[in-house]
Amino acid sequence: SLKLKFSIKDKIYLLFLLNLNKNKMKKLAFSLLTLLIIFSVKGQSKKIKDKLSIKEMCGCFEVQFNFAETFITNNKENYEKSNNYQAKALEWAQLVLDENNEISIQHILISGNDNNPYIIKHWRQDWLYQNRNFYNYDGNNKWVFKRIPKKEVKGQWTQKVYQVDDSPRYEATGTWVHIDKKSFWESTTSAPLPRREYTKRNDYNVLMRGNRHEISENGWIHDQDNKKVKRISGEKDNILAHEKGLNYYIRVDEQRCKDAVDWWIKNENKWENVRNKWEEIYARNTNLSIKKSVDNLPLFMKLFSDEMIDSKQINETIELYINY
Repeated sequence: SLKLKFSIKDKIYLLFLLNLNKNKMKKLAFSLLTLLIIFSVKGQSKKIKDKLSIKEMCGCFEVQFNFAETFITNNKENYEKSNNYQAKALEWAQLVLDENNEISIQHILISGNDNNPYIIKHWRQDWLYQNRNFYNYDGNNKWVFKRIPKKEVKGQWTQKVYQVDDSPRYEATGTWVHIDKKSFWESTTSAPLPRREYTKRNDYNVLMRGNRHEISENGWIHDQDNKKVKRISGEKDNILAHEKGLNYYIRVDEQRCKDAVDWWIKNENKWENVRNKWEEIYARNTNLSIKKSVDNLPLFMKLFSDEMIDSKQINETIELYINY
């Protein structure tokens, strides 16, 4: 073995170096701890901004829906161009859940007039922070379950959009951006046909949604760049047409939505039971296929019935529409 001999001077010098390194290590550790605290504070501050932006989509809004096909990309399919679509509505967006990593907003339409309002439960959007479990739409009422790595969703929010009966519609992850006095979130994902064409067209079966949610001074904007896709298993997606969508949510006096607020108070327990059943289904973390109808009735018509209140009845009814 190798034996080293040190003089007294050498030993004193080595002790000095060790002590110097200890001080440097202490300073380095302190610097790293400071940086971690700064990044943590910044991360929390960013997350707070994200949550505030999401909750800006709650309240009473006049909504303007605008859709137009921009161009057809595959004339070989003899695709017939869709007419431009415009509509207006009054809508209440109810905050259902506000937790550290999850926010849920229920949209409720108000039609008719002030003397005879008609309330319609509309779509719901849930926002999950750093979510890893996804149900990706694959066409023909089928959703494929996928769990993605944690690093791919760091700092991101998943928007999960549900049908009027709280069955799945589409979902995607993205980062909220706050810059130049703008706050927006963007994503792209597969989705079923939009309601305005669901019963009118069968020449395409997937809508590739390019979604942008941007908070504005008087509400928010849902900006869309969509592709109408004919999807066949094992083949490359056939893009038939492109579509532009601009939906403006303009904030108005909340008193105008009072009927929707009152309706939700009366019906929120029922729809909590519906959500709970769907959450149990989603938690199975497996591919999901849903029947379009049972006894010639779609699920939403059965759930919308005033007689459908009991949780056991709700659970049994939803189960009838799940393909196993």
